[in-house]
Amino acid sequence: MVQTVAPLDIPPGMGLDQAAAADRFLVEGAQAKLWFEGRSAKPAGALVVSFDNLATIDEGWPRPPWAWTRLEPLGHAVLGVQSHAKDWFRQPTAPALLRGLEERGFFRRFDRVVLTGASMGGFAALNFAPLIPEARVLAFSPQSTMNKVIAPFESRFPFAVRKSNWEGMPFLDAAAAVPYIRRAVVVYDPFVPEDRAHAARLSGPNVQLVRVPFCTHEAIRVVLKAGTFPLLIEALIAGDTVPAEFWRAFRARRGVPKWQRALLAGAAGRGRPGLVIRAADAMLRLGTDLPEEETVFIRRARRAAVQALKAAPG
Repeated sequence: MVQTVAPLDIPPGMGLDQAAAADRFLVEGAQAKLWFEGRSAKPAGALVVSFDNLATIDEGWPRPPWAWTRLEPLGHAVLGVQSHAKDWFRQPTAPALLRGLEERGFFRRFDRVVLTGASMGGFAALNFAPLIPEARVLAFSPQSTMNKVIAPFESRFPFAVRKSNWEGMPFLDAAAAVPYIRRAVVVYDPFVPEDRAHAARLSGPNVQLVRVPFCTHEAIRVVLKAGTFPLLIEALIAGDTVPAEFWRAFRARRGVPKWQRALLAGAAGRGRPGLVIRAADAMLRLGTDLPEEETVFIRRARRAAVQALKAAPG
């Protein structure tokens, strides 16, 4: 039986003047769109502004705001800032649209505004937060810039970087925006050298750096799989720091394959076969109910570690 996917309910298109008071809208520009869903949100509640990343661009159009399926159940209004290209929002359209909404009082409809995104989207969330007074930011594995002079340590995503503009201001360097952000939380894996270097550039008294080892550059995927993304969003809506409750809930990452793979690879790469064996045994105990094919990589890592121990001198 072939399952059909219901078509997306795209909001009505309109200009900024009408959008400023609307409960749903789609504003289209030359290089970006704004997709707003506020019809079922709490009155005068919070607004979450989410930004595309490189992967969401591949989904084509139409697509809902980034992380929409995770944000919708929280009951907050959501504004998706959607790029037409893998350009880190290094374009005039997106900031002009956000500035236009701010000038028309749109953001003053909400008690709190939180900007969020991952990688490219995290860069944009940090970069554009000063356009919205008192906005908070939750950024996952963000780049501070892809400019080679400012960030010579960054060489990832070469094709997308070559196709986008990394010369000249404004919005060239998210680190320059940080002093003008009320509060930011940056989530990153300190074992990813580039992400660690970007986080260092983004640090400041108003920034909480949240280190999540073995989550890789795709830390957002581990956070989502662990079920802790809503906790982080709610923490930035209710306050300004990541609470202890997040760390307790984030223990669920131990059952997330991406985290497991990174931990095993990290221990093996550091020449710690004993640690690999202990970690693999713990993972296998945790996954006793999983199909065998889902734990093949754990067993393979364990076997390699056993062989490494046997081959070790002495």
